[in-house]
Amino acid sequence: MPFYLWKGRGTGKYLSNFRERLGSLPGVVDAHGRASIWIHAVSVGEVLAARTLVGPLKQRFPAMNVFVSTTTLTGQAIARSSVKDADGLFYAPFDFRSSVRRVLDVVRPRLLVLVETEIWPNLIHEARLRGTRVAIVNGRVSPRSYGRYHWIRTFLKPVLEQIDVFAMQAEPHAERIRQLGAPAGRVRALGNLKFDALEAPAPSAALQQLFAAIGSRPVWIVGSTVDSEEPQVLAAFLRLRESLPDAALVIAPRHPERFGLVPALVEAAGLTAVRRSALGASAWDGRSVLVLDTLGELAQVYSFATAVFVGGSLAPAGGHNVLEPAVAGKAVVVGPHMENFQEIADQFLGEQALVQVDSAEALTRETLALFQDVDRRSAVGQRARALVARNRGALERTVEALAELVA
Repeated sequence: MPFYLWKGRGTGKYLSNFRERLGSLPGVVDAHGRASIWIHAVSVGEVLAARTLVGPLKQRFPAMNVFVSTTTLTGQAIARSSVKDADGLFYAPFDFRSSVRRVLDVVRPRLLVLVETEIWPNLIHEARLRGTRVAIVNGRVSPRSYGRYHWIRTFLKPVLEQIDVFAMQAEPHAERIRQLGAPAGRVRALGNLKFDALEAPAPSAALQQLFAAIGSRPVWIVGSTVDSEEPQVLAAFLRLRESLPDAALVIAPRHPERFGLVPALVEAAGLTAVRRSALGASAWDGRSVLVLDTLGELAQVYSFATAVFVGGSLAPAGGHNVLEPAVAGKAVVVGPHMENFQEIADQFLGEQALVQVDSAEALTRETLALFQDVDRRSAVGQRARALVARNRGALERTVEALAELVA
């Protein structure tokens, strides 16, 4: 905690919700004496999966509240803008018994749903002491995470034994959680909720106006970049412009605290930068690099792309989700580091619905090839969109598994 308080001293990132995370929930979060279902989703990706559950659970159990909590500021922002049916949103408590108990007193959950693999020992234990059933949904344990968890499996096993259902994304994740100590009879491979969460969002009127002046320029959308990736992307873009001088670039940093840093990196590369927040309703002509420093617009912006690169994959950060540009029917390129989304990446690669490169030089080469070959670009995008459509169905299976715990 001292580390995070010190780290957030300048941005206020960890201070703005500090009291809430100690268990003092806002007044709008009130169970009104009714039992509830509490869904916890850490950040943006988990929120996008969790929001698919809210409506079906409320329809299935109309007498119960459905609350959603997040850990990160970005997760909370996306939840507030996109989770419309929840009875309340709040920041999850620190995993101290006192904080957890204060929240449980207010929320009164009959069912606690942890999205992906959020293993908080005190939260799980205190919930079970009150008779709350606990489920992990859309669960995943990457090979990298498995190696870390394996070291503490002796301590982890008693916590996993308190969880009633493990609804995992795929059989490899299911097998890893069994090996870590989850009771085998409670583990099911039900599919990935993120396929069901996806719909290609129509761009807002503001974004349509923003891109109105682009014309026929090819547009490279680079989403979810992490530290050290932007200089590589910018170098690739400069080489790209040697062949395609009209090419335009949009960079969307993954973390909001880096929104103010990326324009300086653009300028250092010899290009000009403009921030999305500074343009407002004005049009962007594509001459400057557009830094997307807003939350919740990236999925809409993908619709304007000629080709897409999804970051977190050139740097060893485990990759990010490729489903949003895929459902928009775009040709997507990723780097070599997709460990956190390996099953999805392998599935897309196996159907030639994704392009993977091993270096910044290869990124330039493959992106240029996609820009110049409209038939190949279209085919990759169409295969990606079709793959997403075929993999829907996890939502219905997951809701049925949760309903068994509430009934």
